[in-house]
Amino acid sequence: MTTVRVACVVASVLLSGVAMVAAGAEFSVFAAGPLRAPLADLAQAYERDSGNKARLTFGASGLLRDRISGGERADVFASANMEHPQSLAEAGWTAHVERFARNSICLLMGARSHATTASALDAMIDPAVKLGTSTPKADPSGDYAWEVFHKAEALRPGAFATLTAKARQLTGGPQSPPATGSAYGAFIAAGDADMFLTYCTYAELARQENPQLRVVRLPADLVVAADYGIAARKDAAAAATAFVDYLRGPAGRRVFAAYGFDPP
Repeated sequence: MTTVRVACVVASVLLSGVAMVAAGAEFSVFAAGPLRAPLADLAQAYERDSGNKARLTFGASGLLRDRISGGERADVFASANMEHPQSLAEAGWTAHVERFARNSICLLMGARSHATTASALDAMIDPAVKLGTSTPKADPSGDYAWEVFHKAEALRPGAFATLTAKARQLTGGPQSPPATGSAYGAFIAAGDADMFLTYCTYAELARQENPQLRVVRLPADLVVAADYGIAARKDAAAAATAFVDYLRGPAGRRVFAAYGFDPP
Protein backbone atom coordinates (compact mmCIF):
# COMPACT_ATOMS: atom_id res chain seq x y z
CA MET A 1 0.00 0.00 0.00
CA THR A 2 1.30 3.46 -0.86
CA THR A 3 2.50 5.90 1.77
CA VAL A 4 -0.34 8.31 0.93
CA ARG A 5 -2.98 5.59 1.43
CA VAL A 6 -1.40 4.51 4.72
CA ALA A 7 -1.45 8.11 5.93
CA CYS A 8 -5.15 8.35 5.09
CA VAL A 9 -5.91 5.19 7.01
CA VAL A 10 -3.96 6.44 10.02
CA ALA A 11 -5.81 9.75 9.92
CA SER A 12 -9.12 7.89 9.92
CA VAL A 13 -8.33 6.17 13.23
CA LEU A 14 -7.47 9.33 15.15
CA LEU A 15 -9.91 10.08 17.95
CA SER A 16 -11.26 6.52 17.82
CA GLY A 17 -11.11 3.52 20.07
CA VAL A 18 -9.00 4.88 22.95
CA ALA A 19 -10.00 3.77 26.43
CA MET A 20 -10.66 6.56 28.92
CA VAL A 21 -7.61 6.60 31.20
CA ALA A 22 -5.83 9.43 33.00
CA ALA A 23 -3.53 11.42 30.72
CA GLY A 24 0.17 12.12 31.19
CA ALA A 25 1.54 8.59 31.64
CA GLU A 26 4.58 7.19 29.84
CA PHE A 27 5.16 3.51 29.29
CA SER A 28 7.67 1.39 27.39
CA VAL A 29 6.91 -0.91 24.47
CA PHE A 30 9.35 -3.52 23.16
CA ALA A 31 8.26 -4.55 19.67
CA ALA A 32 9.40 -6.71 16.77
CA GLY A 33 11.14 -4.86 13.95
CA PRO A 34 8.44 -5.54 11.32
CA LEU A 35 6.00 -3.57 13.49
CA ARG A 36 8.05 -0.37 13.34
CA ALA A 37 5.92 1.54 10.83
CA PRO A 38 2.40 0.63 12.03
CA LEU A 39 3.30 0.94 15.72
CA ALA A 40 4.91 4.34 15.19
CA ASP A 41 1.70 5.56 13.57
CA LEU A 42 -0.54 3.99 16.21
CA ALA A 43 1.55 5.26 19.12
CA GLN A 44 1.35 8.78 17.72
CA ALA A 45 -2.42 8.50 17.31
CA TYR A 46 -2.80 7.01 20.81
CA GLU A 47 -0.78 9.83 22.37
CA ARG A 48 -2.82 12.42 20.51
CA ASP A 49 -6.07 10.81 21.62
CA SER A 50 -5.21 9.89 25.22
CA GLY A 51 -2.36 12.15 26.28
CA ASN A 52 -0.28 9.07 27.17
CA LYS A 53 3.04 8.33 25.50
CA ALA A 54 4.42 4.98 24.36
CA ARG A 55 8.23 4.84 24.25
CA LEU A 56 9.01 2.37 21.46
CA THR A 57 12.01 0.05 21.25
CA PHE A 58 12.32 -2.20 18.20
CA GLY A 59 14.45 -5.25 17.57
CA ALA A 60 14.51 -8.99 16.99
CA SER A 61 11.82 -10.55 19.18
CA GLY A 62 14.12 -13.17 20.70
CA LEU A 63 16.67 -10.57 21.70
CA LEU A 64 13.97 -8.35 23.18
CA ARG A 65 12.58 -11.29 25.15
CA ASP A 66 16.06 -11.91 26.54
CA ARG A 67 16.37 -8.27 27.59
CA ILE A 68 13.05 -8.46 29.42
CA SER A 69 14.07 -11.74 31.08
CA GLY A 70 17.32 -10.06 32.06
CA GLY A 71 15.51 -7.34 33.98
CA GLU A 72 14.99 -4.49 31.50
CA ARG A 73 11.66 -2.79 32.01
CA ALA A 74 9.06 -3.17 29.30
CA ASP A 75 5.40 -2.53 29.98
CA VAL A 76 4.25 -4.05 26.68
CA PHE A 77 5.90 -6.71 24.50
CA ALA A 78 4.73 -7.13 20.89
CA SER A 79 6.46 -10.14 19.37
CA ALA A 80 6.65 -11.56 15.84
CA ASN A 81 5.71 -14.94 17.27
CA MET A 82 3.65 -16.38 20.11
CA GLU A 83 6.44 -18.39 21.73
CA HIS A 84 8.51 -15.51 23.12
CA PRO A 85 5.70 -13.74 25.01
CA GLN A 86 4.34 -17.12 26.13
CA SER A 87 7.72 -17.93 27.64
CA LEU A 88 7.47 -14.70 29.63
CA ALA A 89 3.98 -15.70 30.74
CA GLU A 90 5.38 -19.00 32.00
CA ALA A 91 7.98 -17.01 33.97
CA GLY A 92 5.25 -14.86 35.55
CA TRP A 93 5.99 -11.61 33.68
CA THR A 94 2.48 -11.44 32.19
CA ALA A 95 -0.83 -13.10 32.82
CA HIS A 96 -2.10 -13.27 29.26
CA VAL A 97 -0.81 -13.33 25.67
CA GLU A 98 -3.04 -12.42 22.72
CA ARG A 99 -2.65 -12.87 18.98
CA PHE A 100 -3.06 -9.49 17.32
CA ALA A 101 -1.74 -9.74 13.75
CA ARG A 102 -0.42 -12.18 11.20
CA ASN A 103 2.35 -11.97 8.63
CA SER A 104 3.70 -14.40 6.02
CA ILE A 105 7.08 -15.27 4.55
CA CYS A 106 7.94 -14.21 1.00
CA LEU A 107 10.97 -14.17 -1.27
CA LEU A 108 12.49 -10.79 -2.06
CA MET A 109 14.82 -10.85 -5.06
CA GLY A 110 16.66 -8.65 -7.49
CA ALA A 111 15.76 -8.05 -11.10
CA ARG A 112 18.35 -10.62 -12.26
CA SER A 113 16.38 -13.45 -10.71
CA HIS A 114 13.54 -14.85 -12.80
CA ALA A 115 12.15 -17.17 -10.12
CA THR A 116 8.38 -17.46 -9.81
CA THR A 117 6.12 -18.97 -7.18
CA ALA A 118 6.21 -22.26 -9.09
CA SER A 119 10.01 -22.31 -9.28
CA ALA A 120 10.74 -20.83 -5.85
CA LEU A 121 12.12 -24.05 -4.34
CA ASP A 122 14.37 -24.73 -7.34
CA ALA A 123 15.72 -21.19 -7.07
CA MET A 124 16.40 -21.45 -3.34
CA ILE A 125 18.22 -24.78 -3.73
CA ASP A 126 20.26 -23.68 -6.76
CA PRO A 127 23.92 -23.71 -5.60
CA ALA A 128 24.60 -20.56 -7.64
CA VAL A 129 21.95 -18.56 -5.73
CA LYS A 130 22.91 -16.77 -2.51
CA LEU A 131 19.97 -17.09 -0.11
CA GLY A 132 19.64 -14.64 2.77
CA THR A 133 17.68 -15.21 5.97
CA SER A 134 17.42 -13.80 9.45
CA THR A 135 18.99 -15.52 12.47
CA PRO A 136 16.99 -18.40 13.98
CA LYS A 137 16.23 -18.29 17.74
CA ALA A 138 17.25 -14.63 17.97
CA ASP A 139 14.69 -13.53 15.38
CA PRO A 140 11.41 -15.32 14.56
CA SER A 141 11.91 -14.47 10.90
CA GLY A 142 14.84 -16.89 10.93
CA ASP A 143 12.74 -19.52 12.69
CA TYR A 144 10.04 -19.13 10.04
CA ALA A 145 12.67 -19.52 7.29
CA TRP A 146 13.73 -22.80 8.90
CA GLU A 147 10.07 -23.87 8.90
CA VAL A 148 10.07 -23.24 5.14
CA PHE A 149 13.17 -25.47 4.90
CA HIS A 150 11.42 -28.24 6.85
CA LYS A 151 8.48 -28.06 4.46
CA ALA A 152 10.91 -28.20 1.55
CA GLU A 153 12.38 -31.41 3.01
CA ALA A 154 8.96 -33.06 2.84
CA LEU A 155 8.75 -32.20 -0.83
CA ARG A 156 12.34 -32.93 -1.74
CA PRO A 157 14.41 -35.15 0.59
CA GLY A 158 17.78 -33.54 1.32
CA ALA A 159 16.47 -30.01 0.82
CA PHE A 160 16.67 -29.12 4.53
CA ALA A 161 20.38 -29.91 4.77
CA THR A 162 21.09 -28.04 1.54
CA LEU A 163 19.13 -24.94 2.52
CA THR A 164 20.38 -24.68 6.11
CA ALA A 165 23.96 -25.09 4.91
CA LYS A 166 23.71 -22.34 2.32
CA ALA A 167 21.44 -19.85 4.17
CA ARG A 168 23.25 -16.60 4.97
CA GLN A 169 22.01 -15.31 8.34
CA LEU A 170 22.38 -11.62 7.59
CA THR A 171 19.90 -10.03 10.00
CA GLY A 172 18.38 -10.57 13.42
CA GLY A 173 21.53 -11.51 15.33
CA PRO A 174 23.07 -9.57 18.23
CA GLN A 175 25.63 -7.93 15.92
CA SER A 176 23.40 -7.58 12.86
CA PRO A 177 22.21 -4.25 11.47
CA PRO A 178 18.56 -3.39 12.17
CA ALA A 179 16.18 -5.20 9.82
CA THR A 180 14.24 -2.81 7.59
CA GLY A 181 12.95 -2.88 4.04
CA SER A 182 15.95 -0.77 3.04
CA ALA A 183 18.36 -3.21 4.67
CA TYR A 184 17.08 -6.19 2.68
CA GLY A 185 17.32 -4.25 -0.57
CA ALA A 186 20.84 -3.15 0.40
CA PHE A 187 21.93 -6.76 0.97
CA ILE A 188 20.74 -7.68 -2.51
CA ALA A 189 22.25 -4.56 -4.10
CA ALA A 190 25.61 -5.30 -2.42
CA GLY A 191 25.60 -8.89 -3.67
CA ASP A 192 25.39 -10.40 -0.17
CA ALA A 193 22.23 -12.21 -1.25
CA ASP A 194 20.47 -12.87 -4.54
CA MET A 195 17.19 -13.47 -2.75
CA PHE A 196 15.98 -13.11 0.80
CA LEU A 197 13.40 -15.08 2.78
CA THR A 198 11.67 -12.44 4.88
CA TYR A 199 8.29 -11.19 5.99
CA CYS A 200 6.03 -10.23 3.10
CA THR A 201 5.49 -6.83 4.73
CA TYR A 202 9.24 -6.14 4.74
CA ALA A 203 9.55 -7.38 1.18
CA GLU A 204 6.80 -5.02 0.01
CA LEU A 205 8.45 -2.07 1.78
CA ALA A 206 11.74 -2.91 0.06
CA ARG A 207 10.00 -3.10 -3.32
CA GLN A 208 8.34 0.28 -2.76
CA GLU A 209 11.75 1.79 -2.04
CA ASN A 210 13.34 0.08 -5.04
CA PRO A 211 10.90 -0.90 -7.82
CA GLN A 212 13.59 -3.05 -9.46
CA LEU A 213 13.20 -5.58 -6.65
CA ARG A 214 10.58 -8.30 -6.95
CA VAL A 215 8.40 -9.98 -4.33
CA VAL A 216 7.48 -13.61 -4.95
CA ARG A 217 4.94 -15.49 -2.85
CA LEU A 218 5.84 -19.02 -1.85
CA PRO A 219 3.81 -21.94 -3.23
CA ALA A 220 1.04 -23.26 -1.00
CA ASP A 221 3.06 -26.25 0.21
CA LEU A 222 5.86 -23.97 1.45
CA VAL A 223 3.74 -21.18 2.96
CA VAL A 224 4.52 -20.31 6.57
CA ALA A 225 2.26 -17.90 8.46
CA ALA A 226 3.60 -15.86 11.36
CA ASP A 227 1.26 -15.20 14.29
CA TYR A 228 2.19 -12.09 16.29
CA GLY A 229 1.59 -12.06 20.06
CA ILE A 230 1.25 -9.15 22.47
CA ALA A 231 1.25 -8.97 26.26
CA ALA A 232 1.36 -6.36 29.00
CA ARG A 233 3.46 -6.76 32.13
CA LYS A 234 1.39 -7.92 35.11
CA ASP A 235 1.72 -4.63 37.00
CA ALA A 236 1.69 -2.35 33.96
CA ALA A 237 -0.10 0.97 34.27
CA ALA A 238 -3.62 1.40 32.90
CA ALA A 239 -2.27 3.47 29.99
CA ALA A 240 -0.14 0.50 28.83
CA THR A 241 -2.95 -2.05 29.02
CA ALA A 242 -5.24 0.41 27.24
CA PHE A 243 -2.62 0.68 24.47
CA VAL A 244 -2.71 -3.12 24.05
CA ASP A 245 -6.51 -2.94 23.72
CA TYR A 246 -6.10 -0.09 21.21
CA LEU A 247 -3.76 -2.15 19.04
CA ARG A 248 -6.12 -5.12 19.13
CA GLY A 249 -9.18 -2.99 18.44
CA PRO A 250 -10.64 -1.55 15.23
CA ALA A 251 -8.07 1.27 14.98
CA GLY A 252 -5.15 -1.14 15.24
CA ARG A 253 -6.66 -3.61 12.80
CA ARG A 254 -7.15 -0.95 10.16
CA VAL A 255 -3.59 0.36 10.43
CA PHE A 256 -2.02 -3.11 10.45
CA ALA A 257 -4.06 -3.99 7.37
CA ALA A 258 -2.88 -0.81 5.67
CA TYR A 259 0.71 -2.02 6.14
CA GLY A 260 -0.02 -5.47 4.73
CA PHE A 261 -0.62 -7.48 7.89
CA ASP A 262 -3.46 -9.98 8.08
CA PRO A 263 -5.87 -10.22 11.03
CA PRO A 264 -5.11 -12.89 13.65
